[in-house]
Amino acid sequence: MFCINLDTNDPYFNLAVEESLLKKSKEEYFILGINWPCVIIGKHQSAFMEINAKFVNTNRIPVIRRISGGGTVFHDYGNLNFSFIKNSESGKQVDFIKYTQPVIDFLKSMGVEARFEGKNDLKVDGLKISGNAEHVHGNRVLHHGTLLFSVSLEMLRNSLRKDTSSYTSKAVVSNPSSVINLSEKLTCFRNIDEFKSEMMNFFLKNFSENFPYTLNKEEIQQALHLADSKFRTWEWNWAYGPQYTFKRSFDIGNREHSCVMLIKDGIICECAIAGGSQIKIAAKKIIGCRHMFDDLSDAFRIENIFLTEEEIYNFF
Repeated sequence: MFCINLDTNDPYFNLAVEESLLKKSKEEYFILGINWPCVIIGKHQSAFMEINAKFVNTNRIPVIRRISGGGTVFHDYGNLNFSFIKNSESGKQVDFIKYTQPVIDFLKSMGVEARFEGKNDLKVDGLKISGNAEHVHGNRVLHHGTLLFSVSLEMLRNSLRKDTSSYTSKAVVSNPSSVINLSEKLTCFRNIDEFKSEMMNFFLKNFSENFPYTLNKEEIQQALHLADSKFRTWEWNWAYGPQYTFKRSFDIGNREHSCVMLIKDGIICECAIAGGSQIKIAAKKIIGCRHMFDDLSDAFRIENIFLTEEEIYNFF
């Protein structure tokens, strides 16, 4: 198995590396990488059901959809991402215990007792340190997971939506868990880079079939192209998810309003807003707009309805 230590923090590129190697190679890989702050949503999720839109937009945190299922996770420079890309027998590709066991073994070698719990979590003392997801492609499987080492728990909590009652959808919904950083247990490491290096050394030393590997120019170019054509696009990150209905009541200008919208492929297909004659008319004008903050801001402004940022976030 080739062991790759990604030296970029670009989450678009790092996700593209996984998909590209999964689909364009027959080799097997173990990959470690660290991303800059971002929110990663599952393939079958609706982005706005998962994120705190105001906080994410204000802090310019990218929202990126991965190719695997499961729930939403927050990445930053304190989160270590691990991935396995393996060949497998048909019907036996999905195996969370198989692919998390080497990670459990590594943590045990460091003196931390982790357990696989629930559908896809690793926990220490009942607190989550890792979420995992898988994607099957033919007879190959991508298993990837997170390891919370020194993540900003405040940023994590603020980036994710707490109340999803305004949304109705068949989308996969995240199951929030109480979390802990491994740095609280592994005080022997000064930073995540040391932790990352030790984990890679563990996989190279304890598995004779593992070898260090560096991406070649062709593999890098393939990943760069995929990052630009897919992982950086609005169509993939926002429009791909299942349709959803948004329904909420709120105050604008000390007057109660209510809004009901149907969004398909990221586009507002139906919209009704009650509360004032002018905004009621405007509701018809935003049909066909993307359900995005800037698009709604522009649409209301064209109709001479000047809402504050706070008021526009009522529609998310």
